[in-house]
Amino acid sequence: MSRFGRGTASDTRGAHGVPAWVTRSGGMMIESRTRVWSSVTACTFALLTYLAGCSDDSSSGASGSGDSRTSSNGGGASGSGGASGGSGSTSGSGTVPVPDTLKNPTDGPPAGNPNPESTCSVPTEAGLADVSSPRTVVGTGTPESCTSKAFVDAVAKGGVITFSCGPNPVTITLDDTAKIVNSTGPEIVIDGGGLVTLSGGSTRRILYMNTCDEAQGWTTSHCDNQDHPRLTVQNLTFVDGHSKNETEYDGGGAIWVRGGRFRVVNSRFFHNACADTGPDVGGGAIRVFSQYDNLPVYVVNSTFGGKDGYGNTGSGGGGISSIGVSWTIINSLFSYNHAVGHETDGGGSGGAIYNDGNKMTLSICGTRIEHNEANAFGSAIFFVSNDHTGDVKIDRSNITNNIGGSWYPTYPQISNHDDTPIAVTNSTIQ
Repeated sequence: MSRFGRGTASDTRGAHGVPAWVTRSGGMMIESRTRVWSSVTACTFALLTYLAGCSDDSSSGASGSGDSRTSSNGGGASGSGGASGGSGSTSGSGTVPVPDTLKNPTDGPPAGNPNPESTCSVPTEAGLADVSSPRTVVGTGTPESCTSKAFVDAVAKGGVITFSCGPNPVTITLDDTAKIVNSTGPEIVIDGGGLVTLSGGSTRRILYMNTCDEAQGWTTSHCDNQDHPRLTVQNLTFVDGHSKNETEYDGGGAIWVRGGRFRVVNSRFFHNACADTGPDVGGGAIRVFSQYDNLPVYVVNSTFGGKDGYGNTGSGGGGISSIGVSWTIINSLFSYNHAVGHETDGGGSGGAIYNDGNKMTLSICGTRIEHNEANAFGSAIFFVSNDHTGDVKIDRSNITNNIGGSWYPTYPQISNHDDTPIAVTNSTIQ
């Protein structure tokens, strides 16, 4: 069994802990091996691109090095049926409203991108989950009743989970990591109602799901590609998650996910951290593997950092990190996150976002990525498609003022193979 569970190839490291599939020569990155991951059909990618409200591949970025770009269609354009002002509300065919319960939080930046470019529609499957019939309500109406044990037990039972902790915001500091039991779905929803903060107390990870962890139950013969559990976290704040003590399933300071499906809606991630050093150890806030049929993780109207002192940190991928996973990120904000590792030990890449693997898509719409920092590559985004089949789509977004990193063959602040298609419309990257 590999470190990622049965049926998955383990990673191979080169000298100084740098992944063996990457070497450097003459200032460029050269692929020397590949991993094998499931691929998504071209039709599926086309559908996801349409649903996310982003542009087609016709506006692929021109080659160049180290220059600033503003797409020819202009910045901050409004789209039909789009949301406005970061509220996440939408209208029109195939889209859903996403009312933001964390628009005026009592502490910390709001959920979502508050800037003018946040105008992208939200596909139905990326919107808020129905929580009208919860399996478990954590608490009995008072803050004191919303305990760590009550929450951890509720997550173990699965299904839809809501909270009754009184009318005011409450923080639940966990004594144990909440772990999904794979047989308790197929739909698992955790909804904080805009009032609940889950804290790891700078001691432990907050939430864990792994379809290939036998301790959480194997429910199919193909744990690395099954359609359940389908986990949604919404209207929540995750703070002080800490996975530095994890070894086998490292990364993901607040949330670690493998298998099934995963989405994040109207949520905030502040001051979460994973290991400071090491290759392919990432996701200060979130780490994801093996989504069903390579369908995307949706991140909608959510904030990672958002203000100086609130950012997330990890060796790679200060905000989010994944291997072999596609992402669709809509009307969200990534700022003040930091990839704190170093090139000598294979870390330090992807100040906000770290994506690695074979065919995968990173689709970003209505999102701002700014003031993130990387010590090695990709001050904003590190995107390496090992088999050169992945692509990036950026629409109505602003990627500016990210710090550090190197190896920018196409756009500043984005590290990628020079043959990776990057389609940019209505966006500023500089």
